[in-house]
Amino acid sequence: MKDILPVNGIFEMMQLPYDAEALGVISSNTLGFHHGKHLKAYVDNLNKLLPGSGLEGKPISEVVRQAEGGLFNNAGQVLNHVMYFEQFGTANHEPTGKLLEMIERDFGSFGAFQKEFEQKGATLFGSGWVWLSLNSAGHLVITQEANAGNPVRSGLVPLLTFDVWEHAYYLDYQNRRADYLAALWQIVDWQVVASRL
Repeated sequence: MKDILPVNGIFEMMQLPYDAEALGVISSNTLGFHHGKHLKAYVDNLNKLLPGSGLEGKPISEVVRQAEGGLFNNAGQVLNHVMYFEQFGTANHEPTGKLLEMIERDFGSFGAFQKEFEQKGATLFGSGWVWLSLNSAGHLVITQEANAGNPVRSGLVPLLTFDVWEHAYYLDYQNRRADYLAALWQIVDWQVVASRL
């Protein structure tokens, strides 16, 4: 996982690695609110809460591992959202190589993995995230994380995430969370996911 480092003591707002119109299954309207307003608020709040925490200057993953309360919530949401937005694109929509081999080994097939991942995302109660991560034994696992949760808190290496907070999909899909989850496979850039191994 590529970590996020503060610059001159503050975490900066990420830029989207694609045009807001490019993804199709996520509208530019949703990206405008989700990236431009929700993520910006988390970044701003994180930077306000860091001074005096003892975690100044630490990479974001370390802040997420150690922080509690509001600092954890905002740091977790920054890390989660950066990983979410960075993993999308307009190419490489099928895993290959070592990552595909690992998915087939641990889930039986890519289709079986997708089905389980969607099911875990659809059945997560309330707001949160569904994750594909690497455990310490070198196997892939799917976890549900409530609210700002991130698998780094459990010693896992996060690889892929789908955001199931309503602000991620409501403008485009209303209450059809399952449709949103199924649509996201069309824009996952598996080279980005594989680079996190």
